Order: sequence, then structure tokens, then C-alpha cells
Amino acid sequence: MPLVRRNNRNVSNGMIPLMLLQAVNEYRKLERKPPVTAAILAANTLIYLRPAFLHQILPKIEDVLFNAHLIVKDKDLKRLFLSAFYHLGETHLAYNMISLLWKGIQLETWLGSVEFTSMVATLLGLSQGITLLLAKSLLLLFDYETAYYHEYSVGFSGVLFAMKVVLNSHSDGYTNLHGFVVPAKHAAWAELILIQLLVPNVSFLGHLGGILAGIVYLRLKKAPSPLATMVKGLTSLVRSLLMRIWQQSPPRQRGTSAGGGGIWRCRACTYDNSGWLSVCEVCGTERGDDGLSSVHLSNSEMIPLDELRHRRIQRFGRYR
Repeated sequence: MPLVRRNNRNVSNGMIPLMLLQAVNEYRKLERKPPVTAAILAANTLIYLRPAFLHQILPKIEDVLFNAHLIVKDKDLKRLFLSAFYHLGETHLAYNMISLLWKGIQLETWLGSVEFTSMVATLLGLSQGITLLLAKSLLLLFDYETAYYHEYSVGFSGVLFAMKVVLNSHSDGYTNLHGFVVPAKHAAWAELILIQLLVPNVSFLGHLGGILAGIVYLRLKKAPSPLATMVKGLTSLVRSLLMRIWQQSPPRQRGTSAGGGGIWRCRACTYDNSGWLSVCEVCGTERGDDGLSSVHLSNSEMIPLDELRHRRIQRFGRYR
């Protein structure tokens, strides 16, 4: 057994020191040390080892095992999120942390620490949530209750599968996966099948949820911000309604005195401005006392084209 327990705490038999040594060697080679990757690796390792100063604080692994039935029944968010940071054995931890080290260094160097942190948090929530949704869906649709809805699982591999999808999303090359050469974009799917064949007791839904989480994350990154889209849509709708009201109003109501709303036409550039403005929105010419200008302007009232362009540049340059 690679694992022994003393007072309910795990004690390493050699694999964890080797893993940490490899991590240190990899970090020494880097010009920029990714701190978030190091912090996640350290957190997983400390949670597994449960040193004395954390032993009373950390929940026991039995209380955080991912179980769809218990999460839904008890609304247990602790199981939903903390289960990703617990591991069943030293080999399980070392395999996941070495994978995290390789993926995290590349992604954090590429994205930056702040965006990388946001990505990991998002992938964690998506992968765990999708796994829960898959288990519940299988129960409702096919009555797969014993196989998935009541199974217990822990580990960071769901997030790692999601990170693999993101990392390989822009790659057109090939990768070597345990002796098999596969397109990098499909490496996560190939690894899902291969691991399931070699290690049948791994969580298939957990890994599948991670792959789907990576795909969803990439789609969300490409899509425009929902808030920005909503604001832009509302602005366009209001503008369209106001223009329609103005176009359908009788001509005599489009111009009003200088004291209120309506429309007034600039003498210089003939732009139709809101009655609430005292200067032309385009060229900056002050509004006349009559509140509107004649449509037919004499040559003496027209501003030269170069001067009009200069005024527009000066006016709109303030808002850039």
C-alpha cells in the first residue's frame, strides 16, 4: 500500500516528495513562476496530507465525497465543490497534480494569473455542475440510479479535463496519448475512453462533465457579454422608437422654441438636433434664438467643409 494513516492523517510513502521535487525542478526552469498553479497544487497536497494545524479545520473525506443524490437531497454545496480538492490515495493525488503542473504552467503563462484564476473557478463550477446535471438526467430519463446517481467520487480530474480542452482548443497538431497519436483537439475525448478502459473504476461522468465544461467555457468566451448585449439591445430599441415617433409626427411639431424638446436644425451643417441641446451635436454651432433654422441656407451661412470637419474632430475627440 502506498498510503498509511496515523491519527486519521495521511502520511506519504515517497510519491509525494518525488512529485514535489519534479514541481520544484519545473519551476526553476521558468522565467516567470505561475503562483496560482503553485497555490492550487499546494492546497490539494495539504488537504490530502491533513497536517496537524489543518486537521481540525478540514472536513473528513467521507463528508465531502461527490454524490449526486446527497447533493440534491440535502442541498449540500460542500460536496459539490470541496470534493474536487480531495483524493483517495497518493497515486491518485500525484497523477492529478503532475497533470495540473503541466497544464497550469502553460495556461497561466498564456492567460496571466488573474484570468487563469477566473478560468479555474469557472471550470470548477461548470464541471461539477454539469456532472450533477448528467447524473440527474440519467436518473430521470433512463433510471440509471445505481450506476451514477448514487456513486461516490473525488478528485481534481474533472477540472483537469476541462483545462485540457481549453489548452488544446487552438492547436492544429497531434499529441501522443499513452502511445496513441491523436489530434490535439480531440485528445480529451480519446483520454476519456482510454482511461475508462484501463481504469474502469474512475468516474466516467466526472471526466465527461469536465470535457463538456471546457467546451461550454470556450463558447461563453466567444459569445458577447450578456449584459453588454442586453444594454446594446435596449439602447437600439429606444433609439428606434424615438426615431419612429419623430418621423410620424406632423412637420410643424418637429421644431419647438428654445425652451423645450423637439427638433432644431443647425444652420451650419443642417443636422437635426434634439430640442434639449443648446449646441449642435455634430459641429458644435450654437443654437439660434428662434430654436430652428430654415432648410434653405445661403452660402454666407454655410461653414466651409474643412472647418466643419475640424469642428467634428474637436467635438467627438473628447469622448474617445
